[in-house]
Amino acid sequence: MTRRRQDPNVCGVTAAIAVIDGKWKTALLWLLESGPRRPGELRRQLPGLTEKVLTEALREMTADGLVHREVYDVLPPKTVYSLTPFGRELAEALAPLSDWGHRRLEKLTEATRPAS
Repeated sequence: MTRRRQDPNVCGVTAAIAVIDGKWKTALLWLLESGPRRPGELRRQLPGLTEKVLTEALREMTADGLVHREVYDVLPPKTVYSLTPFGRELAEALAPLSDWGHRRLEKLTEATRPAS
């Protein structure tokens, strides 16, 4: 990991969450799971994500081995991001957590519905 050092005695869940911490990394992981994307595509699909924050998140995810950055030698420059096998492995590991989150949201929605 880039800017974070991990204690080898730390909980595995904590170590996993350290690489997806922040507001945008899980959304970026989700978008890249469906295929390679250019930075402009990612920004358009995530309103509110600034170019600076996108660049920082992608750099960290690349340094953590989750994302591959491909730069094409053309004019204008073309950069494409995709998941590495390690990033795909993380996305697969997060799938049950995503399912749990959707079930939780459904329960919250049911709890706020007026009784008939």
